Amino acid sequence: MDDIVRQAMAKWPNVPHCYGWLALDARGNWYMRDDRVQALGPFPAHKGSMLRHEKLVDFIHRNYDRDDAGRWYFQNGPQRVYIELECTPHVWRIAADGAVTSHTGPLAQPRACFTDEAGRVYLDTDLGIGLVHTLDMALAADAIEDGRWTPLPVSSAELPSRFGFVTSPAAENASARTAP
Repeated sequence: MDDIVRQAMAKWPNVPHCYGWLALDARGNWYMRDDRVQALGPFPAHKGSMLRHEKLVDFIHRNYDRDDAGRWYFQNGPQRVYIELECTPHVWRIAADGAVTSHTGPLAQPRACFTDEAGRVYLDTDLGIGLVHTLDMALAADAIEDGRWTPLPVSSAELPSRFGFVTSPAAENASARTAP
């Protein structure tokens, strides 16, 4: 996390959290979802505007984390912006040499490989669970064929509970606010 972010958190510790405004798709792209887009419906059916500003995306990557409840967020100065996930909290890129990198940049060490009912490939790593990027499926297939990864079956619906992440903190927050 950036020092300037830590300083802002210390200076303004009681800033309300933000829900529904930022989302991550299955290809590792970030989307800004303003009030109008949120009113249209949930992510990913209504994505919003893809963020293309390189420095902003880098800032999000450096300040991307999860809380104890498995909700992923971007710490934007003193405000925690919870992320809507299309699929998983990480999208893995596979290099020709087999190295695995998160969409946020850090290298990851795979511990297990999974495939779901749609044939998507997931890796559980030291950084957590993530989906292999669609552009890297040939490299993932090579790793499986070479015996470096042995895929186990998994249902995409069970991923959040099995690996401890929340796909829609906004929906969770709305339910908590409307509960008696």
